[in-house]
Amino acid sequence: MSDIIVPAMGESITEGTISKWLVKEGDSVGQGDVLLELETDKVNLEISAEEAGVMQKILRQEGDTVVIGEAVGLIGSGSGSADSTGAGEVAATQAPEAPSVATSPSSVGGGVKAEEKSAPPISLNSDGNGQTASPSARKLARERGIDLDQVQGKDPLGRVFQEDVKTHNSAEVSRAASISASPATSKPAPPSPAQTEYSKPVERQRMSRRRATIAKRLVEAQQTAAMLTTFNEVDMTAILDVRKRRKDKFKEKHDVGLGFMSFFTKAVVGALKRFPTVNAEINGDDIVLKKYYDIGIAVSAKEGLVVPVVRDADRLGFAEIEKSIADLAGKARSNSLSLADLQGGTFTITNGGIFGSLLSTPILNTPQVGILGMHKIQLRPIAIDEERMENRPMMYIALSYDHRIIDGSEAVRFLVTVKELLEDPESLLLEG
Repeated sequence: MSDIIVPAMGESITEGTISKWLVKEGDSVGQGDVLLELETDKVNLEISAEEAGVMQKILRQEGDTVVIGEAVGLIGSGSGSADSTGAGEVAATQAPEAPSVATSPSSVGGGVKAEEKSAPPISLNSDGNGQTASPSARKLARERGIDLDQVQGKDPLGRVFQEDVKTHNSAEVSRAASISASPATSKPAPPSPAQTEYSKPVERQRMSRRRATIAKRLVEAQQTAAMLTTFNEVDMTAILDVRKRRKDKFKEKHDVGLGFMSFFTKAVVGALKRFPTVNAEINGDDIVLKKYYDIGIAVSAKEGLVVPVVRDADRLGFAEIEKSIADLAGKARSNSLSLADLQGGTFTITNGGIFGSLLSTPILNTPQVGILGMHKIQLRPIAIDEERMENRPMMYIALSYDHRIIDGSEAVRFLVTVKELLEDPESLLLEG
């Protein structure tokens, strides 16, 4: 028999949440088979079987928070389907479970009284037997105002899980409704927590670990950084002209499309070289100036925004940048990003324009001190000189920065540099 252990998951990650079990007790599993999916702050991981056998016991349920090194299940020796060898082993492991009826010297000889036989099982959360509840169970109990000492779980080890709290709450509501309907009862049934909190129907959904982490980090960024945003606009005429003339040959030669992100990445790298403080971070009382350019590209995925990193962007050509971004975006949407894809990063670019945003104030991706926001390209009348007006494809760009180490004048000049490089795409070749 072997334990299914939560593996080490990388830098700064110490726990995760079981999002889904892919096997059930009694199933036969082969070495390398995926047993469960684990959701962490940054990525979702799959835990596989280290040896073949039978899934004998699931110790932690979906929704439970688990830590590195913790056993979440047991695999026993044997093979076959759940109704043969596996089922026999599961039955054997479950046979010694403690009976729910309390035993005493008088009950061993068959002299158990009727009252003792019908006595309810001991509370799984009482101090006397040391049982515990999963974090998800405790959270749900707090939300619904339930005393965990009153919840009776089904787990043979005495733990209470989220499903036990749900079942207990449903039973309490039904019992309250029954008492309220009885003519002999003078007091109305107490309203359920949902009724007291909301006056109209609602649907409650558990926040995913990734979404909870995003929320926490965004609040931390606003609370810890002296964040300010400056704006400018870019005439995209030259870039659109280059893409129109070169996109077919570029695609044919490099097998990747020529998008806007490679232009913006090159422009950002050029501006960071001129203003190194924007490529820094604060460490205690020190400013750490980074001599490399790992550019984070914000990507919208199903479970929330993620920021995979294009490494050493200053050493990459346009095609290499486009391929890296396409590869990372594909991984993000298929939920296959690794921790290495997300760690680090010296500066971030986010593009709200793909969703139609005309203007926004991006929030810092701490500990970085700068983030560039791209927006929708829109035709606007622009004064070419004192006499001429033309409709030009214009884009608003925004730089949010940490005013603790970046002065306003420096931030403005950084953004002007990005603008000038974008409006003269040939100059970007000199930034390679």
